[in-house]
Amino acid sequence: MNQEISTRAQAPTPTHQFTILLSATKRGARLARLLTREQLRCWRRPSEEAEQIVAELANNAVLHGHVPGRSFRLGLLLSAANTLRIEVTDARADRSPPLHPRRPSPKEESGRGLLLVEAFADRWGTDLGTLPPSPCKTIWAEIDVPQST
Repeated sequence: MNQEISTRAQAPTPTHQFTILLSATKRGARLARLLTREQLRCWRRPSEEAEQIVAELANNAVLHGHVPGRSFRLGLLLSAANTLRIEVTDARADRSPPLHPRRPSPKEESGRGLLLVEAFADRWGTDLGTLPPSPCKTIWAEIDVPQST
């Protein structure tokens, strides 16, 4: 069952961590997805759901969170309990996603990204102004991932 959480949630202590700043461009969003795939391959974890979540959140950071001259940050944290936490931080704290994404009409060409995040994530939410330079927002999603053999 998916849950939306709008208050600050505690991330499990990571056993593996990956963080990178990327340009707030379409190219940066595409690179975020590719880096997620490679990092999870190195950690021997499945990546399909994580890649979809990163693609949506990075694209939203570029489209809705862009401030000229500011990058967005991708963070991947894998806990000992096999919880993968994805964090995408952008520079627009004034533009937070809705707590309950609406379903767009079939004629609309966009607006389905957070519905996909909600479908793939076990938990997701928003933290405001948690990382410098503020103001910023972090959209996070957690997936309970099995350990690969």
